[in-house]
Amino acid sequence: MAKQQKRTEPKASRPQMPGYGLPENTKGLLPWKWAEQRLRKSHNYWITTVKPDGSPHTMVVWGLWQDGAFLFCTGRQSRKARNITENPRCVVCTELAQEAVVVEGVAEIVDVPVRRDFLKKYKPKYNFDMSGMEKDILAMKEPVFTVRPHVAFGLYEKKFVGSATRWTFKR
Repeated sequence: MAKQQKRTEPKASRPQMPGYGLPENTKGLLPWKWAEQRLRKSHNYWITTVKPDGSPHTMVVWGLWQDGAFLFCTGRQSRKARNITENPRCVVCTELAQEAVVVEGVAEIVDVPVRRDFLKKYKPKYNFDMSGMEKDILAMKEPVFTVRPHVAFGLYEKKFVGSATRWTFKR
């Protein structure tokens, strides 16, 4: 079970994108702060998990970026929850493709203190009453997942060639 923890600053580099004409130097790379701002303010997120047959499953979710990880809840019988149970590797993307942040990581169930904090911050962001689900969430009957990044990509359309960035995280 995961406890939320702060991560160190990731290492920025160029993504490997043969044929796109990306510079070989590091001038113009996006700062991690740029990505975190978009991860925090995104309203909708796309999450892709892997079905038992190996095919992808993508769905829109609401969630929070806090303490260097993405948190979201879902029903334990949902396709994404069942997928994560079998294969925790997943991808989370922000909603705006013109300022995209793509996070590849591993989902884990979070503990009760993180769930309490999640519920407290979720309601004001979405103006959504979670009281009907709160008891099951805090009793660990319904999952709250954290996705900690292993690698992330920042793609800023207006300055795409010079700013495309890949961040790698210490595990």
